Amino acid sequence: MGSAADALFETGQVLAEDSPQDEKRYLIVETDGGSRGNPGHAGYGALVRDPSTGKVIAEEARYLGKVSNNVAEYSGLVAGLKLVDSIDSACRILVRMDSKLAVEQMSGRWKIKHEDMRKLATEARSTVNPHRVRYEWIPREKNKDADRLSNEAMDAGEAGRDWTPTSKGPPPTATATATEPEVTRDKPSRAATGRFHHVELWVNNFSVAESSLGWMLERLGYQRGTSWSSGAAWNGAGEYIVIESGTDVESEAHRRRLPGLNHLAFRGGNRNEVDLLARRATSHGWSLMFADKHPHAGGADHYAAYLENEDGFEIEIVAD
Repeated sequence: MGSAADALFETGQVLAEDSPQDEKRYLIVETDGGSRGNPGHAGYGALVRDPSTGKVIAEEARYLGKVSNNVAEYSGLVAGLKLVDSIDSACRILVRMDSKLAVEQMSGRWKIKHEDMRKLATEARSTVNPHRVRYEWIPREKNKDADRLSNEAMDAGEAGRDWTPTSKGPPPTATATATEPEVTRDKPSRAATGRFHHVELWVNNFSVAESSLGWMLERLGYQRGTSWSSGAAWNGAGEYIVIESGTDVESEAHRRRLPGLNHLAFRGGNRNEVDLLARRATSHGWSLMFADKHPHAGGADHYAAYLENEDGFEIEIVAD
């Protein structure tokens, strides 16, 4: 990637000299950017957080048209710095991003080769005094708010409308109507007693699987639980799913057409929620399967999105 000597900025020019825990006030900037297709429909999200309370002070998102993921990441950084500077033009700033590339480049450790990113990095440096700023890489699961904002921007742009802030969360799932027919049986049947306990998925590279499978599970309502060096568990409503790599996993690629597990299917809410999740998944390592038959690849009365990640794992998201 290159040394600090051939980077765009000298390390001493970029890093804040003091820790953000010094006597001066500091604010946290969290940013994210994404591109559905890379390049493709892209957007960014940026927010400013009060470190003492954890409260989000301000947030911003914007659709960028069709650009690369890296350009979207840098655009979010510039927007976040402008946003925090408008709140307090003297505070220390801790920028948190899940883009290792942007963090290392802005910290002066890696070279910036792409001209568009050089321009954006220069703009970021000129937005605020670089001595006020320190950069920190965080894993994607700790950057959920900025990720949400960037996806909201892309959703709005693809729908041909402007992004507007929302605090309402995801739309409610569809509920049964009073006109739905009741199910009747000629005679009572024995109640089912089987219960799902957990599924364990073995993968070749945990960090790669985490960025797609882990992201998907969290969007479906699973909460990350126990973690270890080669895996983690995601807890659902009683059951849990483990994603794990390690020395016991053979190096062969996953092939879902072989005998064994073909795919996992999850309830995804109403049709709008399934469509939204399928669109967002394309910027997290997933591609839509059976596009010519979507969303009825499973039959005329079955509304679902079939998705496959780069490792060949398939997930079906079914609408209520």
